[in-house]
Amino acid sequence: MKQIYRKSKERNLNFQHVCEVGVYLPETSNIIDFIKDGIRATLVEADPDTVEKIKSYFNGYDITLHPCAVWDRNGTIRLSKAKASTFVSELKSSPAIENDRYEIKESETFEVPCKIFTEIDTSDIDLLSIDIEGSEWFVIKHLISRPKVISVETHGKYYTNPYIREIEKWMKENDYIIWYKDGSDSVFIQNKLFTPSGTDKLQTSISELKIKWKKLKRLFK
Repeated sequence: MKQIYRKSKERNLNFQHVCEVGVYLPETSNIIDFIKDGIRATLVEADPDTVEKIKSYFNGYDITLHPCAVWDRNGTIRLSKAKASTFVSELKSSPAIENDRYEIKESETFEVPCKIFTEIDTSDIDLLSIDIEGSEWFVIKHLISRPKVISVETHGKYYTNPYIREIEKWMKENDYIIWYKDGSDSVFIQNKLFTPSGTDKLQTSISELKIKWKKLKRLFK
């Protein structure tokens, strides 16, 4: 059971439309439990090989699948294939670059369609999970919906999202607060929804300390 699902159940949060941008393998989907509960889902995945696996795995469920990348324009864009950390080649920073010292090679890039998120957002998404290896801001920037919960990959090991300031500014301006953080994601909620518990806040503090500690250790390697 995914943490976001378990915590949402504990808070008696109900969703009518969940969305995940950057699914990767369907069995690792961050919203898999909601989909299996029969909740309507929008899935976005750019890798053609993975798209076919998603179609097969979620056959019979209430999903809409968009086989494209999300970016700041409509058209096409090149991705660098770094296994689970495949990312937009234009990015200067991604988990693969920062954590694995991945170097972009032309032979490992491929072209996919890309869309502005307004082309996908139906204005009624109430849970949104974004994990697209450094491009998360381009979903939030063009977000029409105002989900109750937004999960964003913001950190991990030595990596910090290259658009973290823009993301945090948007959250503040749109009245979202941190619910909790884990090893890679910051999960935001609408400020009016509820007050994070002491356990949630402790989890966030521990996560932030781990991030600082890992980055400090790297300085002395």
